[in-house]
Amino acid sequence: MDKKGPEKKARLLAALDKGMVMIHLDARRPGVLVPASLRNESHLRLNLSYRFDPPDLTVGEWGVRCTLSFSGSRFTVAVPWSALFAVTSQVTKESWAYPDDMPAELLQQSMVTTKAPMPEAVAEQPVPLAERPRAILREVVSQEEPREPPAALASVESEGPKDDPPPPKRGHLRLVK
Repeated sequence: MDKKGPEKKARLLAALDKGMVMIHLDARRPGVLVPASLRNESHLRLNLSYRFDPPDLTVGEWGVRCTLSFSGSRFTVAVPWSALFAVTSQVTKESWAYPDDMPAELLQQSMVTTKAPMPEAVAEQPVPLAERPRAILREVVSQEEPREPPAALASVESEGPKDDPPPPKRGHLRLVK
C-alpha cells in the first residue's frame, strides 16, 4: 500500500459520508484504469458519490474501484492510491492535497502562477505623486438646460489636453421597459 494510502482512504471515506467527492488523479500512472480517451491526462477529475448508487464502489487497501459513466457509457475505473493526489468534498468545499504524488507539470504550473515576493533589486519602486497620470473630470451637460461648469472644474479642464473630443450631446444609455 502507498505510504499515504491509509490517510487518503480515511479522507475519501469521510468525505463520501457527507456527499459528493471529486478525486484528482494522474491517469498516466501505473495501475490506473480509465477510458482510453483519458489515459494521457495528467490531471483527471472524477466525481464519486454514494447517491450515484454505485453497484461496485470499493475503497480498499489498494485504492478506489468503481463503475462510472463517461459520455453515457459505463466503465469500471481503478485508481491506486499512488495516482490520487487530491480529494475535494463538494459538500463542505474542503480539499486535501498530496503534493508528493502530484504530476511534475502541475507542480511547475502552480509555482509559476503563485506570486512570490520579488527581490528588492528587481521590485518596482513606487511612482512619485507628481509623475502619476492625472484624470480629467468633466461635467456632462444635458440638452435640456445648458450650464456653466463650476469654477473648480473649469480650472482642471484648462490644465488638461486641448485635443479631447467634446462631451456627448445626449446620454448614450437608454431605458428599455
